[in-house]
Amino acid sequence: MEKSFVRLIEESVKQNWDLPAFSDYKGATFHYHDLARKIEKIHIIFQKTGIKQGDKIALIGRNSSHWAVAFLAIVTYGAVVVPILPDFKADNVHHIVNHSDSVALFTGEPIWENLNESQMLNVKCIISLGKFDILHENTPFSVTDIRSDVDRLFAERYPNDLLPSDIKYYSKEKPDDVCVINYTSGTTGFSKGVMLPYRSMWSNMIFAAEVIKLKPGDNHVSILPMAHTYGAAFEFIYQVTKGCHIHFLTRNPSPKIILEAFNSIRPNLVVSVPLIIEKIYRKNILEALKRPSLRFLLKVPIIDRRIKKEINKKLRSIFGDNFIEVIIGGAALNPEVETFLKDIGFRYTVGYGMTECGPIITYDSWKTTKLYSAGKSVVNMEVKIDSHDPQNIVGEILVKGTNVMLGYYKNEEATKQVLGSDGWFRTGDLGVIDADGYLFIKGRSKNMILGSSGQNIYPEEIEGLIDNLPYVQESLVVEQEGRLTALIFPDFDSADRDEIKTADLDSIMEENRVEVNKILPSFSQIARVKLYPEEFEKTPKRSIKRYLY
Repeated sequence: MEKSFVRLIEESVKQNWDLPAFSDYKGATFHYHDLARKIEKIHIIFQKTGIKQGDKIALIGRNSSHWAVAFLAIVTYGAVVVPILPDFKADNVHHIVNHSDSVALFTGEPIWENLNESQMLNVKCIISLGKFDILHENTPFSVTDIRSDVDRLFAERYPNDLLPSDIKYYSKEKPDDVCVINYTSGTTGFSKGVMLPYRSMWSNMIFAAEVIKLKPGDNHVSILPMAHTYGAAFEFIYQVTKGCHIHFLTRNPSPKIILEAFNSIRPNLVVSVPLIIEKIYRKNILEALKRPSLRFLLKVPIIDRRIKKEINKKLRSIFGDNFIEVIIGGAALNPEVETFLKDIGFRYTVGYGMTECGPIITYDSWKTTKLYSAGKSVVNMEVKIDSHDPQNIVGEILVKGTNVMLGYYKNEEATKQVLGSDGWFRTGDLGVIDADGYLFIKGRSKNMILGSSGQNIYPEEIEGLIDNLPYVQESLVVEQEGRLTALIFPDFDSADRDEIKTADLDSIMEENRVEVNKILPSFSQIARVKLYPEEFEKTPKRSIKRYLY
């Protein structure tokens, strides 16, 4: 088969015509033939509105079947999709729509209420993700009339109804043409539009098809934001190319709703970020392990094997016990949690990627991956460390290959800083690669703190230790006046349950500080602890916005 991203979608729609494609959790279900009809009708609206191949179309809303339909309609038309995270503020949305030169916008109704169409003058029409109604138009003719007439135009075009043989999507795709522009942040001055070409999208699908064997009819629960490359590639697009049935959690996915969905849908693959796994571990496993009798039995060799087997079984059942593996990405997994998962034989693996690679860079199956590693470079990709001794001395992670972006949209300066003429992309992450090619990530180069005698301190590693101490929900290690301070958001739920007064948390955290310093080298000791009354602000990938602190 030719190396075409759009062809992968077209073939799947034709081959899986009568299978279920999308369901909104506890809502309506669309089959692949329904998806095909909706795509055709949206294409008619694009054509009649004068939207051309290569035009940019923005898309903002919570995960839903209609979000997925809009995304597929845009890319199969040959337009460029600009996904925007639903958490971005209105000013940021206006900025991205304008900066990307988008000529149309799909939006969820609650988001639309806060937007101002007069701030987005290049947009010909704004389309609702609810019923694909026209919310606003800026054309000499009526797009609303075209929308009202779309069923008649569709019937005229397909008098015998739409058949699989009628499906012919965009055919002029070139590997280096832009397919998606993904903005890494919404803030003016910080936002960079990552231009992902068709080759990157195609290559990510080829990787997935080689290592994650899904088949038509398999179930998937979509919990990560689809406007992010990680959620889009491996919870939505890959599943579409395989004829899977995707269930979208249309609300903000709390752990309670996620577990309820896993339980009822029993997905064939689980894709997650560390935060979700760590919360499940703390709430469902750690609580049970606190029982003294269980702690004692875990020290008895033969019994300990049986108990670990039981814990593994319980953890598998939490995720629906029907999955090939749990793939964790987006940030580092807490080392204690990872050691525990490995110890009980849980089917998990940690991968590494970036928006700029659409996203995958390294991965390895749960059967062969090494503890604390992010796997090995994937098909079509190379990884190297910018260090004279890449196995032992930490250096910046450089990557090259089919997945790498074209650059940042309308930002040559930022592109030049990370993308060399030799094709190597500077990730800004730090790591080492062992003799077998496994990558071990040590942190972000911009997060690294330089110790007083020039030692490299990686705050993420210290936070991994602090986060496992009593009554810590999450932590952030920062440098203040030349000394390390741990900012801690306490686990107030556990403190309340154990009847610990808020006033006593200060002394408990001081004990935690002393405890963690016993393990740390002298140059990375925590000098003081500061309690935070609320959760730290997060990026859409659920990692803490460090720059705010």
